[in-house]
Amino acid sequence: MIISPRLAGLYAIADTQYLDDAKLPKAVSEAILGGARVIQYRDKKHDAESRLGQAREIAKLCRQHNVLFLVNDDIELAKQAWASGVHLGREDAALAEARTMLGQQAIIGVSCYNELARAEQAQAQGADYIAFGSFYPSHTKPQAVRANLELLCAAKQKLRLPVVAIGGITPENGAHLVAAGADALAVIEGVFGQDDVRAAARRYARLFTKPKSRK
Repeated sequence: MIISPRLAGLYAIADTQYLDDAKLPKAVSEAILGGARVIQYRDKKHDAESRLGQAREIAKLCRQHNVLFLVNDDIELAKQAWASGVHLGREDAALAEARTMLGQQAIIGVSCYNELARAEQAQAQGADYIAFGSFYPSHTKPQAVRANLELLCAAKQKLRLPVVAIGGITPENGAHLVAAGADALAVIEGVFGQDDVRAAARRYARLFTKPKSRK
């Protein structure tokens, strides 16, 4: 298990639901320039060839800026695109399979929803970070289970891994999550659904330049 000290700050999810193909590379570049420290590629609509082309282009941008690049769900795509790693949900491949395919240096994250026990299990199995949420109502996953600040605080007490908060996060409510101990904020629409992606990313990135107070 490799815990990357860089997995912190704005974790921007480039979801092709919000981005036209022609705008994707530019939007990712703007998010990075605005302060994103992690980029995840999330696609549910393209064929394998298109997905690989897009992922490799984003991977190149991330390498140029020393930003982590992760792929959502797809271990094989992460491997072929030379990604930093992969993010896995409940219905995806097992963590052990991802580790075998991607190697010990890969960053593997696991969605834990509102389940601390699942997060503890993921840590024991060698995850590099875990994600909780949805903390707030989300347009991307309106039916998602809800996590709360108490869960986040408990996770920071029990886990050694970076903790990512996701779901309906704005620069305003995100401040509460950072204060409660979130190492990173995962955002889709709040960054890539905005007219000025760089300015939107900057608003989130600024949350991590202020002193955190633990509750």
